[in-house]
Amino acid sequence: MRVWSIFKKEVRLYFVSPIAYVVFAIFALVSGAFFYGYLIDYAFYSMRAAMSPMLAGDLNITEGVMRPLLQHVIAVIMLFVLPLLTMRLFAEEKKVGTIELLLTYPVRDGEVLLGKYLAALALFLGMLVLTLCYPILVGSMARLEWGPLLSGYLGLVLQGAAFLAAGVLISSLTENQVVAAVATFGILLLLWVAPSLVANFVGSELARILAHLSMLEQFEGFAKGVIDTKAVVYYLNFTLLCLFLTLRSLESKRWRG
Repeated sequence: MRVWSIFKKEVRLYFVSPIAYVVFAIFALVSGAFFYGYLIDYAFYSMRAAMSPMLAGDLNITEGVMRPLLQHVIAVIMLFVLPLLTMRLFAEEKKVGTIELLLTYPVRDGEVLLGKYLAALALFLGMLVLTLCYPILVGSMARLEWGPLLSGYLGLVLQGAAFLAAGVLISSLTENQVVAAVATFGILLLLWVAPSLVANFVGSELARILAHLSMLEQFEGFAKGVIDTKAVVYYLNFTLLCLFLTLRSLESKRWRG
């Protein structure tokens, strides 16, 4: 019940401020623009295939439109916009001094953390729901491969949950929202591409370990329609670790008074 009360309060605060509207607008406009571009490219390629039957075998609207949209557009947009959802969760409370009041209420630190995290997660899932209009539109015109599409969305949900957990952790460590957003973006960007880049300059064994740490590598299987249990465990472990560290951060705040 207390988690639900905190959840409702946080969701309401998102829509009282311009954060939710800005994030939803950016997400919808950028993803919509790329979806339109991919669809137009596919239409031109289809017309060329009609004149050259040899090209027809390469026609696959799932691979030509939906997969790059999920893997190269929506997943990357999440790197930029999800830190905006988490930056204020604890940083704002610390800046205005309400974190001390919140921690003196008869509510556990875990309930505070869970309520705030679930509110951010709910907004993120709402953003993904908006993108369902793309496969619905494509499915009305051509045959979609629903397996890769569903696994791609599962990958986005797991990756988004991990991104949000990292953002909540950083927000609990600072009282400046801008610092929280920039630091979260920087850490996520490093986890996204750095391990894969560094892996090119180290030995094979270390390269394999670094590749396993790359969120980019972990997501590729989902985009191809493969649900790898190792990738699922990776995202869940990363999320739980960040939430655990956030809880320790809140408890240390209570101990320090």
